[in-house]
Amino acid sequence: MTDTSLNAGERVAEAPRAEPDLARTLSALSLICIGIGSTVGAGIFVLTGTAAAHYAGPGLMLSFVLGGIASGLVGLCYAELAATMPVAGSSYSYARVTFGALAAWIVGWDLVLEFALAAATIAVGWSGYAQSLMADAGWKLPAALAAAPGEGGVVNLPAAGIVLALTVLLIAGNRGASRVNAMLVALKVAIILAFVGIGVGHLRPELWSPLVPPNEGTFGAFGWSGIFRGAGVVFFAYVGFETIATAAGETRNPQRDAPIGIIGALIVTSLLYIAVAGVLTGLVPYRDLAVPDPIAKAIDATGLTGFALAIKVGALLGLTTATLTALYGQARIFYAMARDRMLPDFFASVHPRWQTPWASQALIGIATALVAALLPIDVLGELVSIGTLLAFILVCASVLILRHTKPERVRPFRVPGGPIVPVLGILACLALMASLPGDTWLRLALWLAVGLAIWFGYGRRRNRNGPDRAIRAGDGDQ
Repeated sequence: MTDTSLNAGERVAEAPRAEPDLARTLSALSLICIGIGSTVGAGIFVLTGTAAAHYAGPGLMLSFVLGGIASGLVGLCYAELAATMPVAGSSYSYARVTFGALAAWIVGWDLVLEFALAAATIAVGWSGYAQSLMADAGWKLPAALAAAPGEGGVVNLPAAGIVLALTVLLIAGNRGASRVNAMLVALKVAIILAFVGIGVGHLRPELWSPLVPPNEGTFGAFGWSGIFRGAGVVFFAYVGFETIATAAGETRNPQRDAPIGIIGALIVTSLLYIAVAGVLTGLVPYRDLAVPDPIAKAIDATGLTGFALAIKVGALLGLTTATLTALYGQARIFYAMARDRMLPDFFASVHPRWQTPWASQALIGIATALVAALLPIDVLGELVSIGTLLAFILVCASVLILRHTKPERVRPFRVPGGPIVPVLGILACLALMASLPGDTWLRLALWLAVGLAIWFGYGRRRNRNGPDRAIRAGDGDQ
């Protein structure tokens, strides 16, 4: 029987053998931990304060609800695609099968914003909490090594250092990295739950009134437009769940475990975010939360200042796991693109002993460390959000199109409600993108323009002359 005589469902069922070089060691619990580790990071420990102080006020809880709904709609689409096409590459691979090579390149290039820049953003937040702990112990870095240019320094050395250290851990193998991640996630969640539990006993409900502060005359400055602007900003807090989809190619039973990992991680993180937002704005007046460590400030408001140390440690753990999983995801994206000959073969090199894409991981780590060392966190955070939302729109569209063009495919998990969920996911992402500032759109346009220039100057020619991967076998030249 030739490959062309196989139906599409049978070809997808054999997709796990399409990438035999990557070790399949991850379970459903590992995926949930990866999802929690990658989402519970800078969004909850850093951006919550900024979003409450400048955009949503106590309505930050509603912003997280909106962000959670949008993420849930997209997450269901990811679950179907990850179960149907369990390979490395996530939305890049889905776009390759659905829309073709050019769209796949655009998504892959866009995902650099989601993963590599997310890792850099989180690492800068990590540096802030690490330096705060060092100051508590009486240590202080020289100003030149403590912050990026434009923020009073020359290079953010701690941010670059944590990226490089985690890169070494990831190169050494998934099993060890997964265990470290699971332990850190457990500690991080325990500290967050302790914050919520202690904070509930000291709430000042009057701080929640009005829940939606009146608009101050411009879009996004409180009012309901501020709720939506806040949702667009804190959406950064949800983006990590896509890392689970990038890990499908290294999962023992991806058809079953990928949906469990994506949906389970989204449920846990959404509940944590809403609870933390409620406690945070119920302990401190929202205008006072524009600080780098809002949760530590909230604990100070309870009078239990000794617990602030535990909160800083929890933040450090949270930011560590989020950086780890973002670096992991970016390397898998580049690995998949190199296997499709859109990038040099170097990015597809797999270590013979550790069975990890070591070359891609190393280069991503070095580049991300440089970005983390030299760029401020505010610019990075907005770029991550808008880049991710664009990729999410294409994922939802992929579900709609593949349902129509490949109805015979075996789908171990199907998004409920037919086309309703994917369409709502697209609309939700468009609404959140529309709420972001205009200069963020300009940066996205410039980033995509650079990506298109690379594609037409290099990627298209190389891809056209290269072999297709097994997941594309028989799908035609998209």
